[in-house]
Amino acid sequence: MRIGIDVGGTNTDAVLLDGRQVLASVKTSTTADVTSGIVAAIDGLQRQRAFDPAAVRAVMIGTTHFINALVEAHRLAPTAAVRLSLPAGASLPPMVDWPQRLVDAVSGRSYLVHGGHEFDGRHIAELDESELRKAADDMGEAGVRSVAITSVFSPVNAEFEARAAEIIAAQLPDVAISLSHEIGRIGLLERENATVINAALRELAAHIVDGLSASVTGAGITAPLYLSQNDGTLMDVDFARRYPVATFASGPTNSMRGAAVLSGLDTCAVVDVGGTTSDVGVLRQGFPREATTDVSVAGIRTNFRMPDVLSIGIGGGSRVRAGVTVGPDSVGYELTSKALVFGGDTLTATDIAVAAGRAEIGDPSLVSHLDRGLVEAALDRIAADVSDVVERMRTSAEPLPVVAVGGGSVLLPDELAGCGAVHRPENYAVANAIGAAIAQIGGEVDRVYVIEPGRREAVVDEAKQEAVDRAVAAGASPASVGIVDFDEVPIPYLPGNATRIRVKAVGDLQLGA
Repeated sequence: MRIGIDVGGTNTDAVLLDGRQVLASVKTSTTADVTSGIVAAIDGLQRQRAFDPAAVRAVMIGTTHFINALVEAHRLAPTAAVRLSLPAGASLPPMVDWPQRLVDAVSGRSYLVHGGHEFDGRHIAELDESELRKAADDMGEAGVRSVAITSVFSPVNAEFEARAAEIIAAQLPDVAISLSHEIGRIGLLERENATVINAALRELAAHIVDGLSASVTGAGITAPLYLSQNDGTLMDVDFARRYPVATFASGPTNSMRGAAVLSGLDTCAVVDVGGTTSDVGVLRQGFPREATTDVSVAGIRTNFRMPDVLSIGIGGGSRVRAGVTVGPDSVGYELTSKALVFGGDTLTATDIAVAAGRAEIGDPSLVSHLDRGLVEAALDRIAADVSDVVERMRTSAEPLPVVAVGGGSVLLPDELAGCGAVHRPENYAVANAIGAAIAQIGGEVDRVYVIEPGRREAVVDEAKQEAVDRAVAAGASPASVGIVDFDEVPIPYLPGNATRIRVKAVGDLQLGA
């Protein structure tokens, strides 16, 4: 047995699975401190289907803690960005394009130091260790508690980042250090941004991971705890402490993975209608299609792996106004006090669904007075907006099946214009928690290789093997690991037949006996 929990802005969902069979599922309100909501969810599972906590083999949690902390600029650690690039890379300093309120929130300081590599691993300049020591002294005096180190082309050669980390750690032993080659991809500014965000979240990560662990052990469960990553795979708690940024967008990812399992379709569009937004993504071979461009997070450009998801402000809590507009603002977790069906005074999409007979929530008599024309018009508006987003996510003329999940998916019709029938699998309301529970372990390689004539096969095999090894090292069972994504892009303007190769391997979690 395993437990999957997904913490959203409105609801915390939990499921108890035996293999792929759902034994129990609950939906509780998300709490301000999050952990008490998780405790309530586990208690709810226990009440619905009594189970022996010792029989649970693993607990998987998908959480929005970290992205929310960044968006709200709240509880971020004082952070320094160190860039190893001089004499190059000085014209655009670190955090140059950040919103000022976020620079202030991380007390952002930046340091430029000699170092860095060319794309083929040659040195731009030797690492200047005395400059680094001087920078470390300054950081200590300024009260910096987390450091992000980025070297030019470090995904090709990470030696300078590793050495810089040693030097800074020797002088500032209590400071958390994040290295860019472990977080982002090729592309200096975006990788540096992702690393600074990660560094700013490190203290919060330790606090939250401890809280999550305590809430699980408090329920008598001794099984290992895993957190969902934004590519549909899992990480253990030690990894989560070091790389909190990897949890961004794990909510939509979990819903999409859950939709694949529940519907039996591994290539489809998934529409996840929550309380506040509808997220639309595309699954390929059971995993979310990744964004190929830079992804903006809280107004900051980054390039670590994120699912290609389009969100629109339509959900169960969306406000409906005369003249028939739906959203984008929502009553969120106040739905149970503000919606008409709960005796409130705000017309929401949930009221429309109840009035149309699509859902049984609250008191239907409180919406029986609604004009049929208004109800039909609101549902048509929702269907048109969602089918427009699905259409925008298609990359070919091939028909793409649509799977609807999430509690708010009762708002969607049985058929979407231009997209065909809408699949609604069983347990659709808790697809996100199921996605967390069935998640696997992954390993990824993304690097520029110089491919000599006649050596392409050998280089590709080497990259694939490294991805498999990384998945196994992260806790995947070796026999189950396979390659799910392979991308090879020749880089035309660089000499030596330079090619960027990206490989992703995934396998089942190896559960302890």
